[in-house]
Amino acid sequence: MVESAKLIECPRDAWQGLQRHIPVSIKADYLKALINAGFKHIDAVSFVSPKAVPQMADSEEVVKDLDPPDDVEIIGIVVNAKGAERAISSDAVRTLGFPYSVSPNFLKNNQHQTPDEAVDELETIKQKADDAGLDTVVYISMAFGNPYGDQWNVNEVVDAIDLLESYGIKTITLADTVGMAGAEQIHQTVSAVLSKYDNLEIGVHLHSRQDQATEKVLAAYDAGCRRFDSALGGLGGCPFAQDALVGNIPTEKVLDALKLRGVAVPVLKPLDTLLRISAEIGARYTSAHAAD
Repeated sequence: MVESAKLIECPRDAWQGLQRHIPVSIKADYLKALINAGFKHIDAVSFVSPKAVPQMADSEEVVKDLDPPDDVEIIGIVVNAKGAERAISSDAVRTLGFPYSVSPNFLKNNQHQTPDEAVDELETIKQKADDAGLDTVVYISMAFGNPYGDQWNVNEVVDAIDLLESYGIKTITLADTVGMAGAEQIHQTVSAVLSKYDNLEIGVHLHSRQDQATEKVLAAYDAGCRRFDSALGGLGGCPFAQDALVGNIPTEKVLDALKLRGVAVPVLKPLDTLLRISAEIGARYTSAHAAD
């Protein structure tokens, strides 16, 4: 039987760290181009404080006229009830994404929450999603370690999934937020999780140097992972990483890696055009002093 995998394209993560503001029309047109190319799962926007993530201040406007087909999942990231309400009101978002973490310092720095406060917010968000007929995905940030000195081991990750499952969460993505995990650690962590939670959909959102991307994707795949977050061209850096070359794993590298395992990957056209547009967005809006 031919294996399949779920690809989640992540323009939100690619864009949110760019210094110059990307106009609404460019974001919206790019999302429409992704849908037309055949992407079925798109981490498109976030509904958070404009002060925290200025690039996402116009998320409602970006998705207002998106009108995604029924078979296209638009993911909107939220960190509290207010964000959830905004996402639900957009009518385009089909899944609410919530960033949890096994690193208390990450939760404090990223969303000004303690672990207990994060769980309380998640419970409210999950209820709002359920009431609106939407799905929920939780990201475990710093799932492979952290730069803060917070305790980390595989058991911490397993315990976090225990907790999340108790709140009815069925889809969980393990995020290597700082790009610090090697292929062996990725394989061990994903294997440990899936050995206990084969009833859940477990994904990975990896950051990497491009020359290490393929081995990391294959490590997760060989451990049983079938859900992969990525960004075309590898756009989007990792602000927590010490290495400036660490960023999102390129979607094209995920596709090539999965093909090595005989996976039936989706046919995405025109991929070359999308790669060019993504690169142009990155070049034009990365520098605060770039020419108009």
